[in-house]
Amino acid sequence: MKIFLCLLAVLSLSAKAQTSVCYGTTSNGRIENAVKLPGEGDNFVGYSTIASLIGRTYVHSQVKDIIIQAYRQLETEQAGKVYKYAETGWAQGGRFKPHKTHQNGLSVDFMTPVIEADGKSVHLPTHPFNKFGYDIEFDANGKYEALTIDYLALAAHIVALHKAAKAQGVDLWRVIFDPKLQPNLFNTRYGDYLKKHVQFSRKASWVRHDEHYHVDFAIPCVHSETKNNGVIK
Repeated sequence: MKIFLCLLAVLSLSAKAQTSVCYGTTSNGRIENAVKLPGEGDNFVGYSTIASLIGRTYVHSQVKDIIIQAYRQLETEQAGKVYKYAETGWAQGGRFKPHKTHQNGLSVDFMTPVIEADGKSVHLPTHPFNKFGYDIEFDANGKYEALTIDYLALAAHIVALHKAAKAQGVDLWRVIFDPKLQPNLFNTRYGDYLKKHVQFSRKASWVRHDEHYHVDFAIPCVHSETKNNGVIK
């Protein structure tokens, strides 16, 4: 019995150690016990092995759970579709150049899903020569070279993220995606759900957000810490 109780205590402490605590805001904050996103799954990959190795793919533990659950849902709901996540944040949070946010583990960029001319779902190319995908520009018709934005897959992913978040008692704060391209999301079969449940940024951001969409998660953080030179410690 003593051995069993000791084992439970160890497991409890281990679980607690992996529960993240975020501080401040996405644009002025930090995080404790951030966790790293897996490099790949059955229907998703990370945007860069290099970025993962240097620590640019850490998130809040609850954000990780939501992301993984959403991808699992899409395995059946959007069978054959592939997804790619991008920048997240540092293990300790804080300033994450060149982003203005991504500081407390609640901000995640996802590369825009695309299809080839034959309709096959493929990953948007991300490598050092195109700034890991962030230099890509789609035209007004959602095309980049031989690739076209897969609005159905994109809309389905945002809905899956929202449902996974609500299942955990939290929510999405906002989604940033090029306002000029947003109507194409609302024209999919997920459009009514998105209009009702998801807040999209309606104003153009300082970067276009066409090759990727930025998601901020609404998870409670500690806001009581004082600022030191503009950064929450």
